[in-house]
Amino acid sequence: MLKPRTLGELKKSNYRSVSVKDEMRANLIRKLEARETIFPGIIGYDDSVVPQISNAILSRHNFILLGLRGQAKSRILRSLVSLLDAEIPFVAGCEINDDPLKPICRACAERLAECGDATALDYLPREQRFVEKLATPDVTIADIIGDLDPIKAARGGHALSSELTIHFGLLPRANRGIFAINELPDLAGKIQVGLFNIMQEGDVQIKGYPVRLPLDVGLVFTANPEDYTARGKIITPLKDRIGSEIRTHYPATLDHGMAITEQEAWTSRDSSGRLVIPQFVREVIESIAFEARQEKKIDKRSGVSQRMPITCLENVLSNAERRALANREKNVVPRCSDIYEALPSLTGKFELEYEGELRGADNVARDIIRQATARVFKKYYDGVPMHSVVQWFELGGNLKYPGTAPSEEIYAQLKKIQGLFEKTQALGIKAKDDAALLVAGAEFILEGLYALKKISRNEELGYHAEHQRPTRGESEEPGPLGPRRRPIN
Repeated sequence: MLKPRTLGELKKSNYRSVSVKDEMRANLIRKLEARETIFPGIIGYDDSVVPQISNAILSRHNFILLGLRGQAKSRILRSLVSLLDAEIPFVAGCEINDDPLKPICRACAERLAECGDATALDYLPREQRFVEKLATPDVTIADIIGDLDPIKAARGGHALSSELTIHFGLLPRANRGIFAINELPDLAGKIQVGLFNIMQEGDVQIKGYPVRLPLDVGLVFTANPEDYTARGKIITPLKDRIGSEIRTHYPATLDHGMAITEQEAWTSRDSSGRLVIPQFVREVIESIAFEARQEKKIDKRSGVSQRMPITCLENVLSNAERRALANREKNVVPRCSDIYEALPSLTGKFELEYEGELRGADNVARDIIRQATARVFKKYYDGVPMHSVVQWFELGGNLKYPGTAPSEEIYAQLKKIQGLFEKTQALGIKAKDDAALLVAGAEFILEGLYALKKISRNEELGYHAEHQRPTRGESEEPGPLGPRRRPIN
């Protein structure tokens, strides 16, 4: 069916104007009735955040998402376009996407009066009906609402007070769509006043001239709760006019976190099937974020972004990939030592408290990796006897190898430890599996024993008995793979 291209054809098609909030409400109701996923790709919010957003939309509210960094706030806002119609008609050439049946733009009103039913129409797809702005202190009222354009006034022979001289800002250009502002507290107070004037009265003053702009816009915001006092605050009149305040959160379970990381991390870099990521490596990487959020040395007010395990996994895979390429190995299998090599992807994702500053970001990150390894190790080996492995080290054995060593070479060394490879069966690894996978499983066991302080590890001796200490005149300090020895001055 051909789309109406003039106002007259639109009227004959029995088109009815619907407000943005009514449109979103109707499409949400349709999705709920059909039991469709409302926000595809948003994991862990089905029983918490998504129902609250649904209630806000059904109530036709403007709403704000409050949460720490890395909690999918911006992604949720961008997903709201799925609740808009595929496309809507507007007066062709209009800067603010005016409704042909209910024009609010002075220029469009004059055009309709002149052309009548012959007024040309155009169509706006849903993707172009979402306007997003990151709030910063330097944002002006001209950026958001608009400003007087002297050139327009001169060319058209209009008075400066005429609406025809306005150069529209982002908010009017989002008319009949969704306008999102990220980090709302960073917006200057006078800009927030302009927002609530638009929300409440539909008017604003530009350079002292009052302008009536009864916009049809769904307003949505995000903010970090700590920003209310740290960098700015939401002014009371605006906060009072935001219908719903919805709090986001980090993944509640390890499974949810791993699903998000799997979805977002770049793991499909190898189409030949050479990349094998052991489940326990994924669990350790995800547990790092959970441990970091509980760590006293890390500032909980700034949060630990879900981007931490995502970037960590990508960095771990890259280190394993580099090792496999150097050694010309058939499979790329990441192991626990690769996680320590991924420290650059971790240390930038958290803010330290005073005690953490004294210890240093790298050392705090290593502590968290060790805690995460202990957590996952207990899941697989809680109550499982490890005497034979520990005894091998207590009898004087030690194991040292560079992180870049070929898997076959490490496999030959690990084979000396009685019963070690038998224990990897609890990880789903079989004796006939690839050497790289067997090495990854065995190293995880050794790292778990080290994390639980059953054995020790440093750069000089590698893995060794827990009671074995540095020689006289040396002390221990953390290294990339554990404590390393240095002379005492």
